[in-house]
Amino acid sequence: MESITSTKNPKVKRLLDIQQSSKERRASGLFVVEGRRELQHCLCAGYEVDTLFFCPDLLNEGGVEGVSLPQQAYTISSALYERIAYRGTTEGMIALVRAKGDKDLNALIGPKTPLFIVLERVEKPGNLGAILRSADAAGITGVIVCDPLTDLYNPNLIRASLGAIFTVPTVACTSEECIDFLKRNRVNVLTAQLQDSHLYYETDMTKPTAIVMGTESTGLTEQWRRVADAHIRIPMLGQLDSLNVSVSAAILMYEAVRQRKALI
Repeated sequence: MESITSTKNPKVKRLLDIQQSSKERRASGLFVVEGRRELQHCLCAGYEVDTLFFCPDLLNEGGVEGVSLPQQAYTISSALYERIAYRGTTEGMIALVRAKGDKDLNALIGPKTPLFIVLERVEKPGNLGAILRSADAAGITGVIVCDPLTDLYNPNLIRASLGAIFTVPTVACTSEECIDFLKRNRVNVLTAQLQDSHLYYETDMTKPTAIVMGTESTGLTEQWRRVADAHIRIPMLGQLDSLNVSVSAAILMYEAVRQRKALI
């Protein structure tokens, strides 16, 4: 098996280009997954590894056990791994993975009463990653990202989600497509906003529900406010008027879990 020690190696250059550029990710149909746990979640979701780089000096006792080695698998030095990895605690494993086609909204409908998190024009990959972690923990039906400003294979997003991007059904689409999907399936639309709203814990979330959130800077567009079945808010008792969107999303998700406790 070939061993690589330099960032000048063409295979490493390709990895870094794809890691750093959404344009390269789209053109190549590949994205970067770093870490054993994240890679295992990725494989369980049916993705295919194109190229695997691993550092024997950093692997734990299990080595590469549980990860199918592709034809293109290379060992790399610990010094090189430190230069190309985002984190130093990812057990010495980083891979190029083949992207899948866009997911269909209709695939999100299943036998259980749905609970969706809808995010309009999410800007920060770290926030989306954190929301996905909470969505996984809360058993959310799916996360719908409308008019996204970051691609779903951004390495910061994958890292922040700890692999939840692969465990939570996640679809990117336009707001118009999402609204049509929710209305066709008679999903109650709850928009999180401060104006003209009711306290979130006084709002019924036991029916098919979509909790819709906007950006921290501008909130939701008027398009979503108009189609909402109800407007909800989290009480703000201090001097500031906003929470981080990932914190707000977690609060609202777990209120739905609390209300649906009989359904768990």
